[in-house]
Amino acid sequence: MDKATFTAAATIKGPMHASLRHDSAHKHVTGAAEYIDDIPEPAGLLHGALGLAERAHADILSVDLSDVAAQPGVVCVLTAGDVPGVNDVSSTGRHDEPLLAETRVEFHGQPIFAVIAETRDIARRAARRAKIEYRDLPHWSDIDGAIANDAPTVVEPMVLHRGEPETEIGKAPRRLKGTFHVGGQEHFYLESHIALAIPGEDDEVAIWSSTQHPSEVQHIVGHVMGIASNAITVNVRRMGGGFGGKETQGNQFAALAVIAAKKLNRAVKFRPDRDEDMVATGKRHDFRIDYDLGFDDEGRIHAVDATFAARCGFSADLSGPVTDRALFHADSSYFYPHVRLVSKPLKTHTVSNTAFRGFGGPQGMVGGERFIEEIAYAVGKDPLEIRKLNFYGQPGSGRTLTPYHQDIADNIIGRIVSELEEGADYQARREAILAFNETSPVIRKGIALTPVKFGISFTMTAFNQAGALVHVYNDGSIHLNHGGTEMGQGLYTKVAQVVADAFKVDIDRVKITATTTGKVPNTSATAASSGSDLNGMAAWDACRQIKERLVAFAAAAWNVPEGEVEFLPNRVRIGGEQVPFPEFINKAYFARVQLSAAGFYKTPKIHWDRKAGRGHPFYYFAYGAACSEVSIDTLTGEYQVERTDILHDVGRSLNPDIDKGQIEGAFVQGMGWLTTEELWWDAKGRLRTHAPSTYKIPLASDRPKIFNVALAEWAENTEPTIGRSKAVGEPPFMLGISVLEALSMAVASVAGYRQCPRLDAPATPERVLMAVERLKGP
Repeated sequence: MDKATFTAAATIKGPMHASLRHDSAHKHVTGAAEYIDDIPEPAGLLHGALGLAERAHADILSVDLSDVAAQPGVVCVLTAGDVPGVNDVSSTGRHDEPLLAETRVEFHGQPIFAVIAETRDIARRAARRAKIEYRDLPHWSDIDGAIANDAPTVVEPMVLHRGEPETEIGKAPRRLKGTFHVGGQEHFYLESHIALAIPGEDDEVAIWSSTQHPSEVQHIVGHVMGIASNAITVNVRRMGGGFGGKETQGNQFAALAVIAAKKLNRAVKFRPDRDEDMVATGKRHDFRIDYDLGFDDEGRIHAVDATFAARCGFSADLSGPVTDRALFHADSSYFYPHVRLVSKPLKTHTVSNTAFRGFGGPQGMVGGERFIEEIAYAVGKDPLEIRKLNFYGQPGSGRTLTPYHQDIADNIIGRIVSELEEGADYQARREAILAFNETSPVIRKGIALTPVKFGISFTMTAFNQAGALVHVYNDGSIHLNHGGTEMGQGLYTKVAQVVADAFKVDIDRVKITATTTGKVPNTSATAASSGSDLNGMAAWDACRQIKERLVAFAAAAWNVPEGEVEFLPNRVRIGGEQVPFPEFINKAYFARVQLSAAGFYKTPKIHWDRKAGRGHPFYYFAYGAACSEVSIDTLTGEYQVERTDILHDVGRSLNPDIDKGQIEGAFVQGMGWLTTEELWWDAKGRLRTHAPSTYKIPLASDRPKIFNVALAEWAENTEPTIGRSKAVGEPPFMLGISVLEALSMAVASVAGYRQCPRLDAPATPERVLMAVERLKGP
């Protein structure tokens, strides 16, 4: 192209900080997006199904699988004896989670065997024909039962301690104690767990897995098969949702598929039914929070002593870091002058609970908000007033030290709350609600404004690393691969925007490719809200390496200083000449410039000593606030969310539209956790809420009638994250706490706001009604 006639656009399409649709949005809404079950089936594909235990805790006396194996179409039946390596899929290396139970079962629904058959239907029907004899053992399925039976902990408890809470609580002008039960939550991803294994030569195998952690699937399969990681390739193009439920729980399905595939030398797929998925995989941890609070007549906290007991299930899984993170967030947004927080990760005879959006943080934070609520009702003030009174202060205020001894250096919660209070017209609406409740005999209203302060980083320091692979082809097109996984959150789009911005080219030039352990090794889970932070920076590093080579080439080839080489939108300026990007790359190729790079990033500054309960576990904090208004029917306990206003901090957003979508979805999911989603086990330890018919996730009709979501446009990360952005996956989940607090106010109105309703979560209509009746009194 004649450079005299070359006219370039002033900007590029899809840089960082621009709103851009999700790369697969059009495929999602048309059904064209390819998930694992949509992949054309390989010739000879077999299907697997689990044989599940029918006892909560029992010795296995005998197992007769002859009728299972005899069913037409059944190819083989796998038991623990068929595991070539180690019969364990624990993610922590504790060897406490057998792939298939051998002599004892520890929860109702634990896999004992697997059926491999010509069709999925045959495998599932055959799995129900096993004859198993058990000797029942004592069992408990909830926290209260675990405590009553002096249950062991699945991991060592953690203690956070600062100051002198033991003595200062007694010195405080006022003191109160209480207990708060917080329910668990089913992930309810739209795509259930699934794994497809295709055997290769020698010990090689390729796996397509719906997992948030491909490298862990690779590791666990190697462990179970007794082979090295270099023989195993795990591929993930997209998941139909994950929410933490696919961080460790996909390991068992991938491992069983590989065992069968290598044994039979045929491709094998495992896709459990929704009921089986819900029964056999872990959930959000239930918590029981016992607290002792010391405070003064103004409502200022003097000391907190609290124990956070959790239903962890039969094995450790991720319960250690989950309960740790609950303690990290038990301060919510508040400074506790003296504090002692203790975790109690209890063993129960239920499926092992696991990661879920927020990873224990929501349970800790809702506990902290209960502390504020208790104090507010005790001193007769608006809970928002008590919140603001106890907020962390600015540097130098003496009110910046967390219970884990990290200074809060980036605190903006005061401004966030102040702006939302004004923007949502909180004070006037609260006064109107108080007036309404005085004269309304049946319908009562409530309003609450609650804050969010959420720490960002894996507390396991080693997980705070990521890799990326970037190729620039000689036609100027770009190939991007990184260790993050796409589960609908828009990670692929955001990282592609980073690459487009780095080279100053339209995002259409960047090809997003499936996550695979064959390209980027040793990756961390896409979790802890770190996907964009880690993978974006790794991709940027890869681009930097290539650009440095290109600048050196241009300077030498055009005989100009390197400072005279500049990447402009879809072109490169070299001295006084501007060259279209594809032409420039082609010239670099013929000059034998390396046009590929592996990028890497590790989060700086963080460190943590769990035993001492001290350190700097979080790189930074994300902030937000939500104001929700509800109305309840005091005769039935039914309620509606009338309006929610949200102001949330995402730093300099990489993609404002995607971030707003994440905030909206997180809020609704958090609201569901605290209101309608209830897990229930019967006396025999059987999960009875195991399908859409018995487990109520929020519907479209449950969303707030008025729903206003805004980003704090002025916010910018004080740390040098990618584009000065902040994480957005988990922090907005806890905005849903505002709904629980608003319901609490509505309930409290029936007793003149004189006592804290102590509304347990989930606050189902039944619980709301019982709380109303309790406060009304005899």
